[in-house]
Amino acid sequence: MTLLDRAPLVAPGVRDTPPPAGRPPRARLGRFLRSRPGLVLAGAVVLLVLTAAFVPSLLAPGDPAVGDTARRLAPPGPGHWFGTDHLGRDVWTRVVHGASLSLQATVIAVAVALVAGGLIGLLAGFAGGWVDEVLMRGVDVLLAIPAILLSLALITALGFGTVKVAIAVGVASVASFARVMRAETLRVRRALYVEAARAVGTRWYVSLWRHVLPNAAGPVVVLAVLEFGLAILAVSALSFLGYGAPPPASEWGSLVADGRNYLAVAWWVCAMPGLVIAATVLSVNRISRALDGEWGRSGWGRTR
Repeated sequence: MTLLDRAPLVAPGVRDTPPPAGRPPRARLGRFLRSRPGLVLAGAVVLLVLTAAFVPSLLAPGDPAVGDTARRLAPPGPGHWFGTDHLGRDVWTRVVHGASLSLQATVIAVAVALVAGGLIGLLAGFAGGWVDEVLMRGVDVLLAIPAILLSLALITALGFGTVKVAIAVGVASVASFARVMRAETLRVRRALYVEAARAVGTRWYVSLWRHVLPNAAGPVVVLAVLEFGLAILAVSALSFLGYGAPPPASEWGSLVADGRNYLAVAWWVCAMPGLVIAATVLSVNRISRALDGEWGRSGWGRTR
């Protein structure tokens, strides 16, 4: 070995040390959240709603169907945070126990829209040609019908109930998922790694499953989070109209409907469930904005 072989491969005066490590992920996440108190508040609201949906007795141990007639239309106070309704039932307890039914319907609706719309958009974008034309013309028909009218038509055919309302809302949201998935599939299908996989003889369904679907699913998942808030509104609206679970079930929309006749004397019976719906939808939308590239655009997601 010569002296040239032993010479260092760095310029004189330059230390041969690794670059400084970036901030730990936990520290970057902490700074990101500290600069966005609204996002932290939205996360707390969603966590509280999820707790109400899965462990309602932790927040409201009482029975939502049992009331005290001596405490009819009592205003909000220490004993009843949201007041009581016309039968003396605690509104807070009914809202907490109603979260389970409302979120169950919302999850079913988003799952139906995500799976059906995602498959339609994936097939249309990957196959192209007449398959794309036929599928997307059907999607255009769905887009031409207002979602609430389409949901009402489907409920008329399916019947009343929480699950049927959820299916109707999900079918009405299929078109938006199909269009987003198709656009992402068209973008990914032209990528070099997909062309390389085809060139080496990879079967089309393997390429679709291993390359196209994972790289096209990101925006669709973000859309699912955003549609979660819209689905809560749609399910609550249909429940308000009386198409949800029958009484004494305490779905959020039916709670608002029960209190509309008492707005002049007991505004809280209608307003408190409505505020819970609004807070949940706004919180989900705020979280969807954070998922939709805000972490990367802010600069905190890059190593510093």
